[in-house]
Amino acid sequence: MYRDEALSEEESIRDAFKPKTWQEIKTKDSWEIFQIMSEFVQGFDKLSSIGPCVTIFGSARAKPGSKHYKLAVEIAYLLTKKGFGIITGGGPGIMEAANKGAHFAGGNSVGLNIELPHEQKPNEFIDPDKLISFKHFFSRKVMFIKYAQGYIVLPGGFGTCDEMFEALTLIQTKKSLRFPIVLIDKSYYSGLIEWINNTLLANGYISDADCKLFTLVDTPEEAVDVIENFYQKYDLKPNF
Repeated sequence: MYRDEALSEEESIRDAFKPKTWQEIKTKDSWEIFQIMSEFVQGFDKLSSIGPCVTIFGSARAKPGSKHYKLAVEIAYLLTKKGFGIITGGGPGIMEAANKGAHFAGGNSVGLNIELPHEQKPNEFIDPDKLISFKHFFSRKVMFIKYAQGYIVLPGGFGTCDEMFEALTLIQTKKSLRFPIVLIDKSYYSGLIEWINNTLLANGYISDADCKLFTLVDTPEEAVDVIENFYQKYDLKPNF
């Protein structure tokens, strides 16, 4: 973190702890509520008729031409040819790659962008009428879950893990109907899966059934097969 960024963060923390009047708190909270409501209204309005989609997650820092970037392009392309639209976080890296695959396959390419101080701006492969910007992560994640018939999780960092574990938690607790969650790249995720099995499961904090809520694969074809086979197995149709 640069010195001026550190100072800015210090000032923000100090400001957050300054005593405020009830009127100041009420005014700020009221505007925040309206802003949150507007994000939900805009998301529901734009995505309610989007058709069957798969959400693809992964690092914003993946470089064009890298292994994981290429994987995302191909997975999105194949899924689009199967009739699925693609939803991403709308930014660079894996998100850009997935939108690129959908764009060149001629399908729906959706971007749910998040406003951040650094790193994130909408990529050029999102359909202009399917770009939505959010200030709040939680309202954005609702859209990822609500309008997706599957999750593809490519390698990423904290944000990718957050999105994956929230989906697993919602399915585990029956707050969401089950849908396929596919992790890509065994070499990347094998350590995480080992920890889940040898620590969480071994301590009794999750069940054997919980470990079956996701699938780990290596290739685009395997990922697409998991999505297709899930709907054939359960005789379910995408949520049009």
